[in-house]
Amino acid sequence: KRMFLKESIFEDLGLNYLGPVDGHNIKKLQAVLKVAKMHDECCVVHVCTKKGKGYELAEKEPWLYHSVGKFEPATGVSVCERKSFSSVAGELLCAAAASDDKVCAITAAMGEGCGLAEFAKKFPDRYFDVGIAEEHAITFAAGLAVNGMKPVAAIYSTFAQRSYDQLLHDISLQKLPLVLLLDRSGLVPDDGITHQGIFDCAVFSSVPNTEIYSPETYGELENCLSRALAGGGISVVRYPKGGEAAELSGIAGDGGVCCTEGADEAEVVILTYGRMSSVAEKAAEIVNGKRGGNAAGVVKLVKIFPLD
Repeated sequence: KRMFLKESIFEDLGLNYLGPVDGHNIKKLQAVLKVAKMHDECCVVHVCTKKGKGYELAEKEPWLYHSVGKFEPATGVSVCERKSFSSVAGELLCAAAASDDKVCAITAAMGEGCGLAEFAKKFPDRYFDVGIAEEHAITFAAGLAVNGMKPVAAIYSTFAQRSYDQLLHDISLQKLPLVLLLDRSGLVPDDGITHQGIFDCAVFSSVPNTEIYSPETYGELENCLSRALAGGGISVVRYPKGGEAAELSGIAGDGGVCCTEGADEAEVVILTYGRMSSVAEKAAEIVNGKRGGNAAGVVKLVKIFPLD
């Protein structure tokens, strides 16, 4: 191997390096791992694998099998289009790009997951996948913004915290425009503890020149994205995994503060946003049913920061 690979970047950094090795050849992999265990220092093992190896359907379309739930092995994951916040965000972004050649999309290796597959096909010159590098995605967006573009970065909420420093220094303090679409915000079923998007509001509300939106419906998502693209600062639009809730609150939203009837005169007001709005509305109904009158009202926020 030394005849062809003189040194690797890992060895240049002073690390022990073994490989490349075929990750699907168990005997070879075991042999290399035994050698790795003999090192007293950090050792990098370079393993080459193919995503979905051994399952033909996954080999053909590996992106469909990234974080999947239960499915029938004989037929594979259903490829039928299911409407979701991700797919709707992608459709809205395509429409915005069609009418404005300054709109561009950035993803950190999650183009399919964030609903940007169609955007990539229609606008390949304005679609940028920077790989698993959320930090670079935001700094790259700053460069685009400086040159007159309207960057939209679509990132999973739980991974967006990696980009805090770049968002603060390269976007906020430079007073540049950026739309940050936070997919999988809030509690995320099935994806494990690392994928829970529960920190974004606390993290990004500390960044100057930032507005945060949390639509409950697809209609509110459209309104929020429109406002975000028209804004001049940082606009964070956060939405959950999957589609609209089975039961919506029924509180119409226009991108600002929305109130149920009589909330101004209620003894107690429940402040809520996003998917929890329907739960808050039910809670108010229970209180009013027990106490009578207008004991509890609900205020649903679509724009959740800064507070009106």
